[in-house]
Parts: sequence; structure tokens; C-alpha cells
Amino acid sequence: MKFFIDTANLDQIKEAQELGILDGVTTNPSLMAKEGIKGTEAILQHYKNICEIVDGDISAEVLSVDFEGMVREGEELAALHENIVVKIPMVKDGIKALKYFSDKGIKTNCTLIFSPGQALLAAKAGATYVSPFLGRLDDISVDSLKLIEDIRLIFDNYMFETEILAASIRNPMHIINCAKIGADVITSPLASILALLAHPLTDNGLATFVADAKKLA
Repeated sequence: MKFFIDTANLDQIKEAQELGILDGVTTNPSLMAKEGIKGTEAILQHYKNICEIVDGDISAEVLSVDFEGMVREGEELAALHENIVVKIPMVKDGIKALKYFSDKGIKTNCTLIFSPGQALLAAKAGATYVSPFLGRLDDISVDSLKLIEDIRLIFDNYMFETEILAASIRNPMHIINCAKIGADVITSPLASILALLAHPLTDNGLATFVADAKKLA
């Protein structure tokens, strides 16, 4: 399973990269705003900065919701770097844009997926990734993992090459459960990835080893 980090914070991206397990990055307008990145030129430069850190797919989101706007923005984003993946919203014109970019060999990530039908349409249109949002479904008491299971079954039934990129990860168990179900990718805040390191028995065991090692000195 691939590990992406969901942030626009360069320090966090560098920290995840230094772990040696990072495969890519996803961002969105909210994450850019959180880092104080404003204006088209600043946003484009920030994507370039991310591409200099990570040698993997970097999802860059269009802001338009109409076909012409998505195409215009997507082509500009794709021209920034070969690792850029154009992030397209799950709307009618978004499906058209996915097909357009797929025919041109430009990678895409269809975001805001909340149903198997949406994922199926995106895969039919040639999306490289589909991004079902787990945390937001959990927030409204919907079983988000069942959505991943359903998409996995559909994609396997018809051998779609589109990868399932589980997004809106809220905790380390989301990551573990996605790995069990067969998500191709998770994109997560750094905190949830680092939480996979933690276990009290590891901490206790290491403390014991360190204490015993001092006795040998």
C-alpha cells in the first residue's frame, strides 16, 4: 500500500520523506489556505517546491467546477512537473474532464467520492485515482470502510486500473483497516502515520533494554 501525506506544510512533507516510506502528497485549497498560500503564482510555486522534495505523485487540485475551467487549470498544473496529478471534483463536468485528461495521458485524482457509483463513473472515465473520504462519512454515521470494500469489489470485478486512494484519514486504525481491505493508497496527516509507531509494550521493552545495557557498561 502506498503512503501519501495530506498536507501543504513543507516541514511535515520533509519529515515524512525522511522516514523513507513516503510515496506522494495530496493537497487541497483548504490545506493551502492553512499554510497562508494565496494567489495563483504562489500556489503554483508551492507545488513546484513540493515536487522538489518528493519523487512521487503530487495531487494538485483545480478550483473550477466547469469543464473549460478544469481543463485550463489542469493543463497548467500538469505542465509544472511530471509528477503532478490533476485533482478533479466528482461532478458531471469533472467526469468529462477526467476523460479529457485520460485521453491526453495526464494523471488524475477524482476527489470527494462518497459512493460506489461515483467511483465507478470516475474509473470508467479513466481516473488514475479515486479518493473516497472516510472521516467525513464516519462523521454522519456511515460505514466508510464498507465504501472501500464495495469499490474494491467493483474494481476487481472489471479489472479497472484506477487506484483506490483512501482520504480523510482521521486515525491510525483507518490506515490499518484500509490496508486489510485492500486500498491501494492512503493519504493521511503526518500525525496518523506517526501514530503507527506507537505501542506501550515497545516503549516498556525499550526502556528495559536501555536500563539493562547500562548495567553492562
